[in-house]
Amino acid sequence: MNPEIYAALDQLEKERGIPKDYMLEKISDALKNAYSKNKVGYTENVTVELNDGVLRMYAQKEVVEDVMLPATEINIEAARKIDKHVQLGDLINVDVDTKNFGRIAAQTAKQVIIQGIREAERGKVFDNFSSKEHEILTGTVLRIDPNTRDMIVRIGSGAVSTGALGNSERTDALLSGSEQVKSEVYTEGNLIRVYVVEVRRSNRGPQVIVSRTHPGLVKRLFELEVPEIESGLVEVKSIAREAGSRTKIAVCATEENIDPVGACVGPRGGRVGAVVEELHGEKMDIVVWSEDLAQFVASALSPADVVSVTMIPGQKACRVIVPDDQLSLAIGKEGQNARLAARLTGCKIDIKPQSMEDQLEPIVAPAEREEPAAAEAPEASEEPVTAEQESAADAAEEPAGQQA
Repeated sequence: MNPEIYAALDQLEKERGIPKDYMLEKISDALKNAYSKNKVGYTENVTVELNDGVLRMYAQKEVVEDVMLPATEINIEAARKIDKHVQLGDLINVDVDTKNFGRIAAQTAKQVIIQGIREAERGKVFDNFSSKEHEILTGTVLRIDPNTRDMIVRIGSGAVSTGALGNSERTDALLSGSEQVKSEVYTEGNLIRVYVVEVRRSNRGPQVIVSRTHPGLVKRLFELEVPEIESGLVEVKSIAREAGSRTKIAVCATEENIDPVGACVGPRGGRVGAVVEELHGEKMDIVVWSEDLAQFVASALSPADVVSVTMIPGQKACRVIVPDDQLSLAIGKEGQNARLAARLTGCKIDIKPQSMEDQLEPIVAPAEREEPAAAEAPEASEEPVTAEQESAADAAEEPAGQQA
């Protein structure tokens, strides 16, 4: 083999991370394909050996008197020029001169090698980015579809620079319109931090799906800002998010004498403030997770005060009593606070004002009921929320954007 080819393979391995052995295998396949073009598709008896920079390609043929199949047979006189001791019926290795390959065969070999490089690069990209699933990466907005708002984002090492790097170090990811926060506006060339949801294989190479709305983005941001979460002293148990508006996150300490909420808020609110800034002002409620579901529900309805939480036997549902002046705050604007609390806890929540407590039917086990309980939740009081209550909820939520 030409020494320049080996040097090129060494450079390919160094710059793009494509193993030399892999490319040598592809070159072997390319030579067999080229031979196939010359010999009417017959390659079963062809072998390519690559040893210490020396390439040898040969066809194993049977020694015969009269050649009927040139691809698999050789005349005894020609065979004895290779090995003078050969006899009729013996098998002999006949060197193949690759210089005799025609233009079409050579072009075929070239395409096989190019395809091998592409497949290797795609495999490298997939391996690199599949290990980055559920991580946050910084990228550059390349293109925005004006109709669907879908974005193509260049992510990975060197994604924000113009340096010459291997293609396996970066790739283009899809940030679909449904995975974007409606209130966020980007233009081509902007830097953006995205959460890697999934890496898929496709015929055109790996497809990386990223998001700005996924709850995992909030979790990873807190892990970056809060050392106690990164070290395992504080654990994120659940997250409920309405991207661009509000998020509730439940945390707990794995050791005593650690305040999980305080750790997440940070000195003077610096840690949660950094997360809120990255999410462009999204409100953040941090609550303490509890094994006691009733207590957890009461915490999840923060910033509203809760009088009592009564679990419904046989169901993951409960009735919550709140002070009358806290009803609109517990429900939240357009039911958002109650809705997020239900998602955070996984519990259906029926919220009632304290003034109606005496009028409510007692909660009994399902077997004692004449009719099955309704399965829709979270619910608010049957009394409609007035405009004054709606305004009060909005006003009360303003200082609770970084509630601890």
